[in-house]
Amino acid sequence: MAGSRVIQLNQNTYTLGEDMAHTSDHYYVPHGSHWPIVASVALTVGVVGAANWFNGNASGQMILFLGLALIVFMMFGWFGTVINESLKGAYNEQVDRSFRQGMMWFIFSEVMFFAAFFGALFYARALVLPWLLGGDFSTHEYLWKSYGESWPTNGPGNVGGDFRTMGAWGIPAINTLLLLTSGVTITLSHWALKANDRKKTVLWLAATVLLGLTFLGFQAYEYIHAYQDLNLTLGSGIYGSTFYMLTGFHGMHVTIGTIMLIVITLRAAKGHFTPEHHFAFEGVAWYWHFVDVVWLGLFIFVYVL
Repeated sequence: MAGSRVIQLNQNTYTLGEDMAHTSDHYYVPHGSHWPIVASVALTVGVVGAANWFNGNASGQMILFLGLALIVFMMFGWFGTVINESLKGAYNEQVDRSFRQGMMWFIFSEVMFFAAFFGALFYARALVLPWLLGGDFSTHEYLWKSYGESWPTNGPGNVGGDFRTMGAWGIPAINTLLLLTSGVTITLSHWALKANDRKKTVLWLAATVLLGLTFLGFQAYEYIHAYQDLNLTLGSGIYGSTFYMLTGFHGMHVTIGTIMLIVITLRAAKGHFTPEHHFAFEGVAWYWHFVDVVWLGLFIFVYVL
């Protein structure tokens, strides 16, 4: 066909008009992708493993790590498919807008995800604790008359035993500085990319990856210290559960974000991005800034207040 070209995608051959990659007249839809199924299996295995591990099943930890390995495999495989399709010109401006809208909705869903946990923290501190301390006279007088603790608390039953909290101005403050700095470095990388300076783009991206990995290392050390020295565990009542659910899920998001940063660093080094076309970079940058903002909320409401 005159004025057309043939590409091979997902083991299928497609004939594309020469202007397809730059107009809104055609919308590429992938066919026969197995990655959504792999993602579902990986997430299911991970959740089952975590549930068994938290409930004392010896095999739970191994199942969890298997699920995490499958998630990493799925991410690299799915990213690879999308990258190949992009490089072969299957995506036009309309697809690019769809990616942007999809990323916006994804980040909004993540905002609601963390809003639920911050809401649980607010409910425990602002509503439940005053109720136990006398906001409801009958409950305090007849059930928990001797209870007089303030936040943080593990409840009238002293669930999990006595514990100490993690000070805000140690590791948490260092991690705050690390993430804020990483927000600056990824912005500098974006500016370098728009200036078509590949060397500085890769350099600042590598710095962002290093800051993310350092954050994760400090958080791992913080968890070990909390469990071994402070007796602050996931079983330390309402405070322990909200502390680990909020910081743990945030750490998981930092881990995923770091993996994505590594991917776009390698892509930037290979010259996959141009000043005009680099949504993959922008999507990861949006996600990373979201992670930064969530951590600021965690630092203030979990560690400081």
